[in-house]
Amino acid sequence: MTNTYSSAELMIVNSARMLRDGDVVFVGVGQPNLACNLAKRTHAPNLVMIYEAGVIGAEPARLPLSIGDPTLVSGALSICSMYDIFANYLQRGNVDVGFLGGAQIDRFGNINATVIGDDYAHPRVRLPGSGGAELIAAWANRCYIMTPHQKRRFPENVDFMTSAGFLGGRAEREASGVRGGGPLAVVTDIGIMQPDENGELTLTALHPGRTADEARGNTGWDLKVAAELQTTEPPSEEELRILYEELDPDGLYLKRG
Repeated sequence: MTNTYSSAELMIVNSARMLRDGDVVFVGVGQPNLACNLAKRTHAPNLVMIYEAGVIGAEPARLPLSIGDPTLVSGALSICSMYDIFANYLQRGNVDVGFLGGAQIDRFGNINATVIGDDYAHPRVRLPGSGGAELIAAWANRCYIMTPHQKRRFPENVDFMTSAGFLGGRAEREASGVRGGGPLAVVTDIGIMQPDENGELTLTALHPGRTADEARGNTGWDLKVAAELQTTEPPSEEELRILYEELDPDGLYLKRG
């Protein structure tokens, strides 16, 4: 197998590497699901996956098609109500990681998944909305965001705040009373951004072959760059093999020619 990869696979692999053995992860379907299962098959065998539908410790026999796919219950540690997932696990601090995404992410990691445009009643685009994302953003011990690095996705201020990052800065989030640690990393196809001491997203790592100028040019604010900018390791052949052969052999989420 040649070690070639798509931008989606690059984001999945780098997100998987951030997970720790023993983490309890609130995960949806799609790319975050692939990242969690990849981590579980490599460096984090004791990772516990929680799905919003009420599944704890899922060991899906195949790639789930939706959050309600029956395969999610196969081999699970426990099945409970959606209320129990949010009230007794997430809000009590029993979820280490939440994966998030959205149409817009601003300089303080706030997420918009509701409307594009200034007029809520008559937006240019009406999006699916929050689901449980606003609760995950508020109460998960740490959050990771996965998204392509495009200027339209990274405005200085979101058109609508669906899920809170650091609000107007780290102190403002702390004053709000939410317990969760906020977005600790945004993984894109150019690099990785992490919050500085004030909660402002800062470019801390680049993927091989990418540049800080590319990141700045695809960001809607004056993106800060860390003094010691790191370079990520490219996906390994084994990581790609697991994605291609074990996790998504039919190319449901990983579109391969």
